[in-house]
Amino acid sequence: MANREALRELQTRLAARLQAARGEGVSVSSWLAVESAGRRFLLPLGQSGEIFPWGGVQAVPYTHAWFLGVANLRGSLIGVVDLAGLLGLPSTRTEQTLADASLLAFNAVLDVNAALLVDRLAGLRGTEAFVSSEPPGDDAPPFYGTTYLDSQGVQWQELNLQALSQHPAFLSISA
Repeated sequence: MANREALRELQTRLAARLQAARGEGVSVSSWLAVESAGRRFLLPLGQSGEIFPWGGVQAVPYTHAWFLGVANLRGSLIGVVDLAGLLGLPSTRTEQTLADASLLAFNAVLDVNAALLVDRLAGLRGTEAFVSSEPPGDDAPPFYGTTYLDSQGVQWQELNLQALSQHPAFLSISA
């Protein structure tokens, strides 16, 4: 119950920050920052949907390991994808880390009936939060966007959720 209250508090704070930024004429954040398997990602706000606490995911047999199953989120049956697993990143999740994890639904405009499991929400970010950027490398997946570096030297990878949802690996959930 405490996790749900903390999540509601975070969503309230994020909504208040967005409203304040719009009212003050400050540049509005472009991304929802998340962490998964020790890596940091930037997900476009226009492609990100509602945030839910981890829980109630029912496994589906004969699927890839990164497809965790389905969950009932606000009365809709949603496929749950482990972002780290999909990207081929090693994950050392425990019951405790899952209790702190969140499900991030895709924005309804993308027409994708799925949510991503992320280890931690890290707030909102805009371009002003970074000191340098690099375009994706030639060997980067098509859903990778710009790589940003913040003032502490931490690397953040932009992910295009629409391109991710159309990638062949994402479309093929069966193992």
